Amino acid sequence: MPTGPMPDHASILGEVKAVRRAGLVRLRELDLPSLSRAASSAALALAHGPGATPVERLLRAAVARLDAGTLRDAAAYGLGLAQGTRDRPAADRRRRAAEVYGVSVERFRKHHEPLVLGQVAEQVAAVAAERPGAPAAAPPARTTHRELRAGPHRLTLHVHSVDLLRDVDVVVSPANVWFALPAPYKSSVPASLRQAGAVRGPTGELVEDRIHDELRAWAARHGAAGRAVRPATVAVTGAGALAAQGVRRLYHAAVAVPRAGTNDYDVLPTDVTRAVTRVFALLGEESARFDPPLRSLCLPLLGAGRGGLPAEVSAAALWAAVEAELARGAAWDLHLVVLDAADADVLARLVEGGGA
Repeated sequence: MPTGPMPDHASILGEVKAVRRAGLVRLRELDLPSLSRAASSAALALAHGPGATPVERLLRAAVARLDAGTLRDAAAYGLGLAQGTRDRPAADRRRRAAEVYGVSVERFRKHHEPLVLGQVAEQVAAVAAERPGAPAAAPPARTTHRELRAGPHRLTLHVHSVDLLRDVDVVVSPANVWFALPAPYKSSVPASLRQAGAVRGPTGELVEDRIHDELRAWAARHGAAGRAVRPATVAVTGAGALAAQGVRRLYHAAVAVPRAGTNDYDVLPTDVTRAVTRVFALLGEESARFDPPLRSLCLPLLGAGRGGLPAEVSAAALWAAVEAELARGAAWDLHLVVLDAADADVLARLVEGGGA
């Protein structure tokens, strides 16, 4: 059994990558001194299936600690921990993990997979650091609403699907430069808003695709029908059926530029900052036209989904515009919305850390 000091993050990560390439069926053939040492130190009471090695139990415990959703699912598929993937080739497992994020295999390999495996390595170290025989620490309590403080300013952070927002005057929706909305059954902010804003009949049949239709009308009025607009352009529509939840306007921020010949997008952080700056300008122009005036605004992480920006990069680009707006004395009621708790933690550290 390996002994000695706990391995560092880099050595753990290197061996996690080796497991991803080889798969669980070849686990016993691999030389994994760091993972073996971590497994021998970990408080792992239960095996996950007959014959499971300590390293496999360690990896399963680490992945189980990841936030539920895309991060945990992609890690499980990539390492072969998901049901039916144990004996699949590395390329198949990577493809399935890429599908979790809705990106191409190449985009996933370059941008998402390093983050996913890095998070697994961090959780491996956390599991190994627990005192043997001690009960596993309970995960921190999560809440769907958190109040953040940025100096004298207060912001509300929502950790739930965007379509659950209530009583927020304006919700910002990320868009591509063609203002082409994704299908409503997709898993994204604009898809969720499109679905929630649609008018449906008594049996759920679609009566009016309100947000889609209004966005097409906006493009036609501004000479953008059938062509791309400049990045950071913001289109304005009503909220459709979301009006029943107190949402009054949607601002569609075009930050994603489709990459020719692929299903991928390019997003520049500078375009995110410029788009949010434009959002505040539009809010200032429109506010007094409504009774009561528009006062509250909710922002998601622009470009952090299909756009491929890491959450930290998107948050920093977004916060640069928000911080500038707050510095000029704006009195808006500001909200932020994310689906994953990990992204919420990223935003909370950024906002309450003074933008560091």
